Amino acid sequence: MPDLRELYQEVILDHYKRPRNCRRPADANLHADGFNPLCGDKVTIFMRLEDGIIRDIAFEGSGCAISTASASMMTESLKGKSEAEVAQIFSHFHDLVTGKTASDNDNSGLGKLEVFAGVREYPVRVKCATLAWHTMRAALAGVKDTVATE
Repeated sequence: MPDLRELYQEVILDHYKRPRNCRRPADANLHADGFNPLCGDKVTIFMRLEDGIIRDIAFEGSGCAISTASASMMTESLKGKSEAEVAQIFSHFHDLVTGKTASDNDNSGLGKLEVFAGVREYPVRVKCATLAWHTMRAALAGVKDTVATE
């Protein structure tokens, strides 16, 4: 049986090399920009929100493997979710990567996002993993200024 860390690394590398939803949707009605000056990651999140549901979500940008994989997996996880569900998923994900909850005891329903549990061991990488998430929240809130992790 392969080591769990190796599996996690494979999932993250797959989303880094072949990011899902990496595009600029023509019908997006919300967007926000994010920047992590420490790592140089840049991301723009695009969403189509209708009746409180994220009907489409995508991103463009450049960044490290953690940042890109997190954006890719976030878009897959949030598509079709209500704003309330998104807020709950964000909270669980943030707790996971910052070490406020143990992944093996977590019943939050994060699914594949659990691969980011190891990020908590590298505090500087938490900002890489959460950049797209904070940027997504800014888009929902209508924030026009660039979201920075500093």
